[in-house]
Amino acid sequence: EPFPTIYVDAKGNDERWEVVSKTQLKTQKKIFQRELMKQEAKEKKEAEDVLRREKNLEEAKKITIELDASLPAPAQVKICQLSEYRHKRVKVHGWVHRLRRQGKTLMFVILRDGTGILQCVFNDDLCQCYNSLLLSTESSITVYGTVTPVPDGKMAPGGHELICDYWEVVGFAPAGGADNLLNEESNVDVLLDNRHMMIRGENQAKILKMRSLVMQCFRDHYFSRGYYEVMDVFVDGRLQNYKFCKCDIFLRLHQRAVTCSPIRYTHVEAECPFISFDDLLARLEDLVCDVVDRVLASSHAALLYEVNPSFKAPQRPFRRMDYSEAISWLKEHDVKKDDGTYYEFGEDIPEAPERLMTDTINEPILLCRFPAAIKSFYMQRCAEDRRLTESVDVLIPNVGEVVGGSMRIWDSEELLEGYKREDIDPTPYYWYTDQRKFGTCPHGGYGLGLERFLTWLLNRHHIRDVCLYPRFVQRCRP
Repeated sequence: EPFPTIYVDAKGNDERWEVVSKTQLKTQKKIFQRELMKQEAKEKKEAEDVLRREKNLEEAKKITIELDASLPAPAQVKICQLSEYRHKRVKVHGWVHRLRRQGKTLMFVILRDGTGILQCVFNDDLCQCYNSLLLSTESSITVYGTVTPVPDGKMAPGGHELICDYWEVVGFAPAGGADNLLNEESNVDVLLDNRHMMIRGENQAKILKMRSLVMQCFRDHYFSRGYYEVMDVFVDGRLQNYKFCKCDIFLRLHQRAVTCSPIRYTHVEAECPFISFDDLLARLEDLVCDVVDRVLASSHAALLYEVNPSFKAPQRPFRRMDYSEAISWLKEHDVKKDDGTYYEFGEDIPEAPERLMTDTINEPILLCRFPAAIKSFYMQRCAEDRRLTESVDVLIPNVGEVVGGSMRIWDSEELLEGYKREDIDPTPYYWYTDQRKFGTCPHGGYGLGLERFLTWLLNRHHIRDVCLYPRFVQRCRP
């Protein structure tokens, strides 16, 4: 105020603007004054809150809490062990997961230590001291107290709570805690920028625990079948470093740092000598089903259903489908390319139509015998039709391809022809060619994408949800 001349849209057709009417101006002035009063009241309240908080902090500095030496010495334990320590005094380290104040003399702290969640009850001076007023989520603290079963009709993680007799701060978090960085309205980029904080959440922690469990189940599966493990990190090139052992089965489980590709991922790879293509298909089916069975039989199986309550284990046998059958299926279901034409034999089937087919059939599929022209040169040709390769993709509903594999060329002359056809100088790959000269044998192998497998197992919306720190085009942090 004073207000300038205010114009509004003209009602007539001759002019675009006209001066606002006195009635409209009066209404808007009232709205302006009302909003002004609200703002002044808000600022006044905020100032009073600051003064009140400063006063409370000064009063809280006068309150001290001390460790009672007359109490029994506490056992230092993890939260997951507390069921064995009910009615006993313990000491627990952890982070403040949630915090709830109830009046001046009661405060509930939900503590997390990586093994579980614990409800801690702070009474009287414990929740009125200076540190308690500064406490925020993600602060690290140590609590002392007695593990007590919750009363009938009440609920708490594990069925018990810690009645605290003393606590101390290890490391404060900023006021507001993690909510200053993340909240329910945060967009994807904000979530990914703050992934280091996001993985502290319950859901993401469960996913990462499941990732660890699944990797262990893969190892147990392979070792139980007589495989050996080799760790390897390498850069993807035109020719992958596939190795196999003539006398036994050979496994490579490694994390591939892919510089030519936009995303980093964990690959589970196996190479198997003295097998047929049918053997390879059977082993893939056994791999997927046995790993799932091991997860469900583990002591952490409940964690899977916490993340994915509707999970159902795949049923054997998996459907076998040749590439040519897939082409026919797409035509029968009127699935076309962007230009309106049908997919023809010899063309690669993109992810979208392949996913449509897999989701419609709604069961795992072993998609076999792809044309040689769209597959890697080292794949073995089919004896019955040299246009095709003894290759396979394992397709699972809601995810798509999880495994890709094939029999490998094991004749050295045929391999040399493959180099020539692809215009590859065989000299740098002498070590690969030598494996066909010195005791060659029929062999095959495959690569399983661990993140894709977890995306299916845990029913996640995106593969980045199952990665510790997702990496893709335009994202290389944190």
